[in-house]
Order: sequence, then structure tokens, then C-alpha cells
Amino acid sequence: MFAKPFEKPIRVWVGLGFPRQLNTVLDAYQFAIDWCGNSPEQKAAIRACRAALAGDVDAETARGVFVAFARKKDILIEDGAIPLAVLESAHPKHA
Repeated sequence: MFAKPFEKPIRVWVGLGFPRQLNTVLDAYQFAIDWCGNSPEQKAAIRACRAALAGDVDAETARGVFVAFARKKDILIEDGAIPLAVLESAHPKHA
């Protein structure tokens, strides 16, 4: 499966404080690619996601590297920071 879902989604802040939920390795990869910057953490997240998409590592390994990147950039929404219902209403799941 190309999307490779995470066991638990990653939630990040985007723009002017809007939450975004990343459900798959592909979501995280696209986010990391689009992120303005060129930090070692960002590069590691991109490499880890690319490796997971290629089947070289599992999705949870890529998730861990991406979470470290998001935490370092202070955009990670830690558990309990905002209700999940707020995220789901802002970004409904695609069928």
C-alpha cells in the first residue's frame, strides 16, 4: 500500500496556528518536502519517509523521525493539546 498509514496520526501546526493531521507516510513526506527550510531534522524526516515508501523501513520508524523533526521545529501538537474533533472538522478524512 503506497500510503502506509501510521498507527497513530501526527498532528502539527501550520500557517497561523491551524492544526493539520498527517495520517500516512505519504502525508508526512509531502509535508516535509513542502516545509520551508533545509535543517538536518527536515532532511532526516524526508529520508525516513522516502525509505518507508520504498519499503526499506516501517511506517512507525518514519513516524518517529518525523515527530522528532516536528518537535524540533515546535510545530508538533502533543497529545491532549487540542481535541481531535477540532482537527477532524477542519480536515475531514478522504474516502
